[in-house]
Amino acid sequence: MAAAVVHLSVHGRLRRSPEIVSQTCYRPSLLRCRAFKQETGGDDEKPSSPPPKRRKGPLYKLKAAMQGLAGSRSAAAEVYGGQYERAVEKAEEIFFSVATQVGRYVITMTSSGVVLAVGFQLSGGDSQTNALIWYSWLGGVIIGTMLGANSVLEEHCKAGPRNVVITGSTRGLGKALAREFLLSGDRVVVASRSPESVVQTIDELEENIKEGLSVAKKKQRETLLQAKVVGTSCDVCKPEDVKKLVNFAVEELGSIDIWINNAGTNKGFRPLVNFSDEDITQIVSTNLVGSLLCTREAMDVMQYQEKGGHVFNMDGAGSGGSSTPLTAVYGSTKCGLRQFQASLMKESRRSKVGVHTASPGMVLTDLLLSGSSLQNKKVFNIICELPETVARTLVPRMRVVKGSGKAVNYLTPPRILLALVTAWVRRGRWFDEEGRAVYAAEADRIRNWAESRARFSFTDAMEMYTETTWVSVFSLSVVCAFIMLSSSGGPFPGT
Repeated sequence: MAAAVVHLSVHGRLRRSPEIVSQTCYRPSLLRCRAFKQETGGDDEKPSSPPPKRRKGPLYKLKAAMQGLAGSRSAAAEVYGGQYERAVEKAEEIFFSVATQVGRYVITMTSSGVVLAVGFQLSGGDSQTNALIWYSWLGGVIIGTMLGANSVLEEHCKAGPRNVVITGSTRGLGKALAREFLLSGDRVVVASRSPESVVQTIDELEENIKEGLSVAKKKQRETLLQAKVVGTSCDVCKPEDVKKLVNFAVEELGSIDIWINNAGTNKGFRPLVNFSDEDITQIVSTNLVGSLLCTREAMDVMQYQEKGGHVFNMDGAGSGGSSTPLTAVYGSTKCGLRQFQASLMKESRRSKVGVHTASPGMVLTDLLLSGSSLQNKKVFNIICELPETVARTLVPRMRVVKGSGKAVNYLTPPRILLALVTAWVRRGRWFDEEGRAVYAAEADRIRNWAESRARFSFTDAMEMYTETTWVSVFSLSVVCAFIMLSSSGGPFPGT
């Protein structure tokens, strides 16, 4: 298939050639958490030209007080303008990092202590029950500590770039996933049927990178200067195109660590008899046959790599075998992928290649909205999310996945619970009463994208807490529930 190639030059110009689409980002870096801003100065401005600013923070205040007592003004000037300032800044960063960890530990131990005290109060002083509570508390603390240590190891494993291939990544969730991987300093191959879409997507991602340059910190630059984005056109329904995509990725990146089969299509919500032959062929070819071909070629490369690799197939409506009226063709392809996943699990049991599923839930993309009714959109208000929000959750878990057969889901129990509890306030969140979209367009969302990533959501906090300390609190809660149930035959002690 004819395509166009794009290479990013040192000065930001684009050079095009007729075979493939490629773009390398060595100079630019991506900002992880702060909002994108533009610098007003030109390229000739030197970073050291602005006057030194007086730093704020406990360590700086302590140092300033010591210098005031010593009466050393020259030393103070040196502190705020030289190497010592950077050393103090580093020490302050370490101080607050340690303080954060200590704060988490205090909160965790306080929570378990409260539950422990309640258990002792309900036990009525019975020695056997008190011993049971102590053993449960000790076991919970040990297991919680092990989980915490595992999370620290996973954080360490997040370092280093991954080589990622994402099919169907020029719009919607695929493009959002590519952007999130780039934020982590990874090297990404984007692919789509249309060469023009690939070129446009690379340009957009590059623009996002440039906007983050003005506020990127040194540590972020060291991590994210490794980010690289390349792309090529590929029709996943054609075996020759898939082979070219694999060869292109290996040639550009050297290896493939993560392959995501994100390409998919649906032709709207309507009865099967209203689907044309072309519609059915395209849906089955893209969703099922395309995933089979891509997985085969990716595994064929990964099995010879020293560290193997991981393949993700996207779950969707019908993957669990449930009915999908008005989307019967789409649902059947997703159900077939689930059987395909189960078969691969046994085939690759001794392989270095991990085969996993990723479930994004309901995402506001063209694939979901095509042919949707007013009633569908009312449901979307409650359970749907924007592609950028879903990608922010999926990508960190994909990067640190281990073994095989893992399911990376966006709709975790805390998020489902939150959606159900707040359903009454979610009405009209994405669509009004007449079904008209009220959410911002993608271009407008991306302008505030980095700022929104910096905000720590309630569900993120719930999941972080449960991943590290839930065993301790849960075990104590079970003991207390047992005591309360066993005492239900009579009055509680002390009442």
